[in-house]
Amino acid sequence: MIIPPYLKAGDTIALAAPARKISQEELIPAIALLQREGYSVHYDERLFAEDHQFAGTDAVRTAYLQDLLNDPDIHAIWCVRGGYGSVRLLDKLDFRPLIKNPKWICGYSDITAFHAHLHSRCNMASLHCTMPINITEKTLETPAVTTLLNALQGKPLYYDLPSHPLNRPGNFSGPIVGGNLSVLYSLAGSNSALSTKGKILFIEDLDEYLYHIDRMMQNLKRAGMLKHIAGLLVGHLSDMHDNAIPFGHTAEEIVAACCAEYDFPMRFNFPAGHLPDNRAIRLGCEMEISGLTTIQRATTA
Repeated sequence: MIIPPYLKAGDTIALAAPARKISQEELIPAIALLQREGYSVHYDERLFAEDHQFAGTDAVRTAYLQDLLNDPDIHAIWCVRGGYGSVRLLDKLDFRPLIKNPKWICGYSDITAFHAHLHSRCNMASLHCTMPINITEKTLETPAVTTLLNALQGKPLYYDLPSHPLNRPGNFSGPIVGGNLSVLYSLAGSNSALSTKGKILFIEDLDEYLYHIDRMMQNLKRAGMLKHIAGLLVGHLSDMHDNAIPFGHTAEEIVAACCAEYDFPMRFNFPAGHLPDNRAIRLGCEMEISGLTTIQRATTA
């Protein structure tokens, strides 16, 4: 596993928009945060390109992101928001410069496409974390921001998980992979699909119908992505929808039912996903879960 170098004051963090468009005004608090922490911030006018809901055409977004991957003086790329569009760039990008000069790719939600691709095709760690669109003056001192900075700086990450009736006991450890369930489901069968054997699988999702959660979990099961994992870590499953005739189970119950035939440990309500308490996870790196305590120590290549 390639672990990008951790950051220090004076390093450069670039902002990228591989999916939905964003305005310069929306980035003011996040840029101020990075500068407060002693980082240089890099972007150019292409960051604010527009093509309907996208941050510019596929060609514009690809060229801009390729320039960031190529630049050895950039130490991390922080994706400004999710939405949809990252998957459209994967096969257009040349990741060889990133392997030569590793840097942290940061974000969540739609950015799961990059996390999965980096893990499966580049054997590289990345950072599942809050994004600039979520940064406001009121969120600067929250655990989401604190863990983002700690993760980038190579500090250990400690989390105390809440108890949950669907938790399955057992301590477990291993490299953690995953992200947004809908995106992981969409990558099944492609060269970006995750290999999960012996790893901790993390999932989270937002704004889905309950039957679709079942459909996606059945897909992961049939694709063999659940059979040999070290454990399952379930983050926020928020703002779910139901049909006029109820599905009959919560999203968490659906996940647990799909895993009933396996004996790996499970923990629910991990504080990551589409809620303000979205704490950072270094994907691809080792994590230890003992009881309700989660530890991710700083690791290097």
